[in-house]
Amino acid sequence: MVDVLVIGAGGAGLVAALGAKESGASVKVLTKSYPTRSQTCMAQGGINAALGNASEDSVKSHYENTLKSAHGIANKKMIEKLCSEGIEAIKWLDSIGMPFSRTTEGTIAQRRLGGASAPRACYAQDYTGLKILHTLYDQCNANDIEMLSERFLLELLVEDGVVCGAKVLNIKTGEIEIHEAKSVILATGGYSRVYGKNSTNAVGSTGDGIAVAYRAGVKLSDMEFVQFHPTGLKNSSILISESARGEGGYLLNKEGKRFTDELAPRDEVSRAIYEEIEKSGEVYIDIRHLGEEFISHNLPQERKLAKLYENVDPVFELVPIKPIAHYTMGGIDVDEDAQTNIQGLFAVGECANQKVHGANRLGGNSLLELIVFGRETGKNAAKSAKENLLIPAGHSASAHVKHEDLLFDLVIKSTCKVDFYKKRDELAEQFYKNVGIKRNEQKLSNALKYLQTLKEQLPLMGVRDSNKLYNTELVDFLEFKNIIDLAEMVVSGALQREESRGAHYREDMPSENEVFEKNTIYYKNGEKLCVQLKR
Repeated sequence: MVDVLVIGAGGAGLVAALGAKESGASVKVLTKSYPTRSQTCMAQGGINAALGNASEDSVKSHYENTLKSAHGIANKKMIEKLCSEGIEAIKWLDSIGMPFSRTTEGTIAQRRLGGASAPRACYAQDYTGLKILHTLYDQCNANDIEMLSERFLLELLVEDGVVCGAKVLNIKTGEIEIHEAKSVILATGGYSRVYGKNSTNAVGSTGDGIAVAYRAGVKLSDMEFVQFHPTGLKNSSILISESARGEGGYLLNKEGKRFTDELAPRDEVSRAIYEEIEKSGEVYIDIRHLGEEFISHNLPQERKLAKLYENVDPVFELVPIKPIAHYTMGGIDVDEDAQTNIQGLFAVGECANQKVHGANRLGGNSLLELIVFGRETGKNAAKSAKENLLIPAGHSASAHVKHEDLLFDLVIKSTCKVDFYKKRDELAEQFYKNVGIKRNEQKLSNALKYLQTLKEQLPLMGVRDSNKLYNTELVDFLEFKNIIDLAEMVVSGALQREESRGAHYREDMPSENEVFEKNTIYYKNGEKLCVQLKR
């Protein structure tokens, strides 16, 4: 048994693991894939902090920008904490070897991202998230933190309202494993992959930790708020970082004219692009005027991606783009210590809702959230583990294993009359069309009916591959079941929120309504999903 079990090895999980280790706890990290493949590497543009390098910037301005983007449903105390501790977070990253880009004076370079009033995003070319991730991974290895890859989360073990571990599928062997712990941190990422190929996220971003937490009785919040990034490559949905606009890129319509403020908040820019595509069919990002030397030095990844996936060279050509699902603001509802309503269970990163992003995340704040709240969550979990000296009475690991041994056989013996891969793709298209950038009651109702049909068809779906070793089809099916549960929450919340607020835009109700200046809470009552608005 370990003191702290971290599930997820992206930026949030690795920082939390380091925070717990620094507090003297024994730590184990489980991850579905591999640590350096997490979604953190997609955060290319930068990490916010008001370092004082720009005379017009300050912690107060950072706070105000974040609060404005949140559209009234964030926790002001948590935003203040995020922004005020940002400077120390950058110093910490710098001290452990993060290779930030530098100015000619040797200070950490910063650029302006959308919604920011000043150049605040500290960056490493356009590989910021990737380099943070590798730096953290190196630190975890240096601190001898145990990491087990290819573990798929199946269930949280809870006894008498206290978490005592997790049940996972070893993808490599096909066996069920029990990992006991005195406290557990979920850092499993978001659920943007419900939009399938219309998402910047990796195929594994299926919200498994959120779905498993919900089934264990954990409350969720604000699931209807999904941020669409303005600039994904048109054909592949590969992300073109906000750094391209932050460095001076233009958005052009089919006639070659600029049609919006490129550095407005993401929800506004995404809608403007979406509407322009509806009118003319094409929108481009133009960075040609920045010059080849500048692009090669500051935006090398954007050039590489455009050439590789769109067959265009942004040094000489316009790059066709579209808005795509990128980040989920909602997730596991946590208090100011990152603890859920289950004792000893914490959540951090994109899977958690720490009330700092509200209805629309400010670009550059997600990486900052990982560092500020990740370190603190690790320390809080370590403290909780010290207070939880014994596993709750009645816990039996062998009983859990025996019960769950049936999982593989039950799935394998399904009829497979309905192809779940086909249904997964249909769901993704339904969501982009009806639960995407522009929503209305009819679209949302249609999506909910479709989901109800999918749930009815689930017993007719299954896995044809009967091998236990590396059965990726089994993993895909389990992910699909999680996606269906989360998709129902997104639609249900969007129907109940009869207004437009941030990333949630209702064509039939295009204005904010102060009646809905509340968080949407989701919880399980028996087998029924309950949704309520709560201030």
